[in-house]
Amino acid sequence: MSLGALISEGRNPDTMDLDTLSTLEMLTRINDEDRKVPEAIRLVIPNIAQAVDLAAKALRDGGRLIYLGAGTSGRLGVLDASECPPTFGVPHGRVIGLIAGGPGALLKAVEGAEDDVSLGERDLRDLQLTATDMVVGLAASGRTPLCYWRTAFCPPTRMPHCGYFL
Repeated sequence: MSLGALISEGRNPDTMDLDTLSTLEMLTRINDEDRKVPEAIRLVIPNIAQAVDLAAKALRDGGRLIYLGAGTSGRLGVLDASECPPTFGVPHGRVIGLIAGGPGALLKAVEGAEDDVSLGERDLRDLQLTATDMVVGLAASGRTPLCYWRTAFCPPTRMPHCGYFL
């Protein structure tokens, strides 16, 4: 499948004319689109519940929750990881966010970093993963090469909590 054909990479036909609308019309249209999200989430709640249960088990078993992503997906993982200690009392280092291109990519896009599988492999190798850790690949497109670390670093027999979550 080509990247351009993915829904996350395309333009929404229902919002193509946003720039021609009044502010009120534009905000109404955006709100109409936002109302579609809860139904889409409802359809995958069983999958989300399974991922949450695996993450909770990993943390209960002394493991870490590790987010790996690029661009906005990576930034959201870093954001969540940074909020876990003050918000939920999780010790620092138990929830980790990794972004393609390193910490500088939080403020400035590092083009092409998501396509470099070796970056994800290096970051995960540096963390010295254990069988109780859970790695979550974050990718809106579902095909970011950076997140293809699973086969090399997370064989199910060694890391049953390893997963790929969109």
